[in-house]
Amino acid sequence: MKMVINGGGKVGSFLAMAMVKNGHLVTLIERRLEVSQKVALEVPEALIILGDGCDVRYQEDAGVDNADVFVTVTGDDDDNLVACQIAQGVFSVQRAIARVNNPKNEAIFRALGIEAVSSTTIIARLIEEEISIGNVVTLQALKKGKMALVEIELPKAGGAGAGVQIQDLELPQDCVLVSIVRDDDIIIPRGETLLEGGDTVVVLTKVANEKALTRSLVGK
Repeated sequence: MKMVINGGGKVGSFLAMAMVKNGHLVTLIERRLEVSQKVALEVPEALIILGDGCDVRYQEDAGVDNADVFVTVTGDDDDNLVACQIAQGVFSVQRAIARVNNPKNEAIFRALGIEAVSSTTIIARLIEEEISIGNVVTLQALKKGKMALVEIELPKAGGAGAGVQIQDLELPQDCVLVSIVRDDDIIIPRGETLLEGGDTVVVLTKVANEKALTRSLVGK
């Protein structure tokens, strides 16, 4: 995969290093000379372009027109928005991802078809999940964070789902039971499968349904 990164600060340099280690081709655009030199030393495998990522010329030099992904991670939301709009509008990049420093700006980016990543929002969601859904462990986020593969452990003393057949569970919409882990066995759930206390249930669900899913299986 070919990736172009705009911004060579801590986030950009770390991302470049991680992508190179995973075997991807990385080009990074950075406007500050000293920062670009630092990244060049830290990630010698990456191509470093000294210039402004909000300028069409430097995006062209970086090969955004042939990139699979354009990621902009500067500390300025306005710059990130402009850079993504150029990448999409001028070079028709397949995928544009932007770091959003102010969570209030997320909706603007998404309305323009830009994938927005806000560390503040992610941390807040993680804290909320830990506080309100203690029985749920997120194994993998899917569909840009809208879907998730989660693991829910039924209390050994029982729970709302214990002793109930899968076909009789009142699950929220868009929830699919993937597997049940019972002791050392992995069970593929069927309609007549009976849940037991202590079971660990793996479910594909919409993130918005996690609380309702927990109530259906655990009873909290």
